[in-house]
Amino acid sequence: MAANTIPTHILGDEESHPHNIGGSKRIAAVSSPFPMGDHEWTGDDQKTPPASVTLAQKLGVMDFFSLNVWRASIGELIGTAVLVFMIDTIVISTYETDIKMPNLVMSVLIAIVITILLLAVFPVSGGHINPIISFSAALVGIISISRAVIYMVAQCVGATLGALALKAVVSSSIENTFSLGGCTLTVIAPGPNGPITVGLEMAQAFWLEIFCSFVFLFASIWMAYDHRQAKSLGLVKVLSIVGMVLGLLVFISTTVTAKKGYAGAGMNPARCFGAAVVRGGHLWDGHWIFWVGPFIACVAFYLYTKIIPTQHFHATGYPHDFFSTLKLSCGSPQL
Repeated sequence: MAANTIPTHILGDEESHPHNIGGSKRIAAVSSPFPMGDHEWTGDDQKTPPASVTLAQKLGVMDFFSLNVWRASIGELIGTAVLVFMIDTIVISTYETDIKMPNLVMSVLIAIVITILLLAVFPVSGGHINPIISFSAALVGIISISRAVIYMVAQCVGATLGALALKAVVSSSIENTFSLGGCTLTVIAPGPNGPITVGLEMAQAFWLEIFCSFVFLFASIWMAYDHRQAKSLGLVKVLSIVGMVLGLLVFISTTVTAKKGYAGAGMNPARCFGAAVVRGGHLWDGHWIFWVGPFIACVAFYLYTKIIPTQHFHATGYPHDFFSTLKLSCGSPQL
């Protein structure tokens, strides 16, 4: 790939590439970029990763000691905090407004907000603001596993701060009614013979979380990881598609279930985590679904990228995906 082309993927770290989307030179050198150090992996068929690497290099352990990685994580923290505050506010306000289809309006607004925030955070950290993106990027080999861990911790902290900010500006009655706009499976509602639990069964919610998260990765994040599509579509189009797909999935998951008490597919474990930490109570009921479901979808998406012909998927960045790291950890020789 020529040196003056756009980044090979959208949702990596812009500073780790010699050029950004517009073709301008990077604004700052990175002490420990990913790809790590001087082992930059361009994805060209003519180039290969280093012949001999250690497990620490494959895991990207040096990212834990890189000031620039931690600086980038601040972008993830703030971006996720703003995301949680804005999305949860949208959820509450649309259902409070007297309109016929609040979930449709909510989905459109969520798509717009996510697109704007991705564009804002992308120059700083690659624009993840979602553990699904960070985890799948690490599996595929876009970023190191260590960087993914740092990002996911920052996202969870940011989501908690965003939920705290929302709690500070809404009344207690709205907080109780809408559970801070968090991820819920069930709620306690008044019934003819006293309070009853209404919502969606765990099995249904679990499968819906897996399916929606996989569609999210397959239908939008795929374009960001594949440098050919990223180049032909451009940054704004790709991130707009990500926002639109998420908005569409929110609409679908809240429409096909149509059950009071179920807030729809989370598709962002950090957002669910932040509201659960601040609000507590029933938000912890089945909370594992909003983590395990998306992570299963990430693994399924990664397996899909390994199964299809290599000429149909060109994701570049950190040179070592999950399988190569696993083989080295098991003592298998490196090619």
